[in-house]
Amino acid sequence: MNWIQLLSPKRFGDKFEATVTNDSRSRFEQDYDRLIFSHPFRKLQDKTQVFPLPEDDFVHTRLTHSLEVSSVGRSLGKAVGEQLLKKYPDLEQAGYTFHDFGGIVAAASLAHDLGNPPFGHSGETAISSFFTDSVKGQHFKTLVAENEWSDLISFEGNAQGFRILNDEGNGGLKLTFAALGAFAKYPKSSHAPKDESRKSQKKYGYYRSNLDQFKELTETMGMASLTDESWVRHPLTFLVEAADDICYNIIDLEDGCRLGLVPYEYTRDLMAAIIGERYDQDKLELSDDVNQKLGLLRALAISELINQCVTLFLEKEEAILAGEFDGALTEHIPAAASLEKITSLSIEKIYRSKQVLEREAGGFEVIGKLMEAFCMAAFTKYFDEDAHTPRMKSIYRLLPAGIQSKLKKENSVYDLLLINMDFISSLTDSYAIKLYKTIYGFSLPTSKV
Repeated sequence: MNWIQLLSPKRFGDKFEATVTNDSRSRFEQDYDRLIFSHPFRKLQDKTQVFPLPEDDFVHTRLTHSLEVSSVGRSLGKAVGEQLLKKYPDLEQAGYTFHDFGGIVAAASLAHDLGNPPFGHSGETAISSFFTDSVKGQHFKTLVAENEWSDLISFEGNAQGFRILNDEGNGGLKLTFAALGAFAKYPKSSHAPKDESRKSQKKYGYYRSNLDQFKELTETMGMASLTDESWVRHPLTFLVEAADDICYNIIDLEDGCRLGLVPYEYTRDLMAAIIGERYDQDKLELSDDVNQKLGLLRALAISELINQCVTLFLEKEEAILAGEFDGALTEHIPAAASLEKITSLSIEKIYRSKQVLEREAGGFEVIGKLMEAFCMAAFTKYFDEDAHTPRMKSIYRLLPAGIQSKLKKENSVYDLLLINMDFISSLTDSYAIKLYKTIYGFSLPTSKV
């Protein structure tokens, strides 16, 4: 792989050859702006990151998390880009700057959670479980191809995100190929054989419906193939992943401390181990405000992790281009052991806390029931008219006009189910609960006269 191809400013549907220029607003900066103003991104403000939103303190939503990951990603990209421009003079001759590296990683980082459903991982599990565990969901197995079924039974937010980014109905996002490549954390299909030795093969990153687009993307950027439906990662994906790892480790710990789930002293010592020589206990104790102390610790820890990840990426850059390195940067830096301790503590004290588990259990019920209601309503309307009862008709009418318009087109059963998954996964936590209550009779919509 080579950087000139990998930094492609092309978009799907371009009728001319895209070039990199030194304009005040590059194509990669346009990617970022398109995401910021998009409807799918705005919905992240009411999607759970880890904690349900408490009344007594601020914690992170998917939106604030994505903004922070993007900020860290931009820093990682610019720092790496600055060194790569020195190593490869042809990049500068072609018009690239270190800001382009930062812009690509920032945009991909901003989009990294776009496909996540309501209620986090429990929402993902609930969508998959409808097909694997319910009688109605399993009925669809005989109506779709085997490789389509593998998409349905393991809902993947990364694949859903790629679908959103390339759906003309979502405001025409049409990101550059470089940003889409950096976004694709798992460049394989759900049906492709899995190489357990590669981190990038752990999950899948696109649905069968997007296969042709993904192939065009990889061919244009010269991404090396592993099989007919899997490729090595775009090198900048490692920086997007690192930005996410840094933020959720450090900031979930900070949130856990603010909510009293993790003692301040534990939090301080864990972050101090990452900060290393720059840690100054005396300076920290100048303030009596725990929030200020946490803010200082967080800033120093993130800064140190950025420096370590940049150093490692540059050391491994040639191996990454050759497709030989395929692991998370944060698992190979000097602070890896400290991050592992944070992960272990977070699992015990935060992710398994009562309020998180209650939210996950409730979310699982809500999303599972919505999947059943809307999938059956759409299926009976278009494939089993005799079963399209008045109740099914009422549920179908709750679908937004845009979703109904897509369903009215001639679709296969697979396409119909994907469209319903588009709708369910796009819901905010609050609206999902509202729909659940409406459909199952816990509350009824009222109209003003």
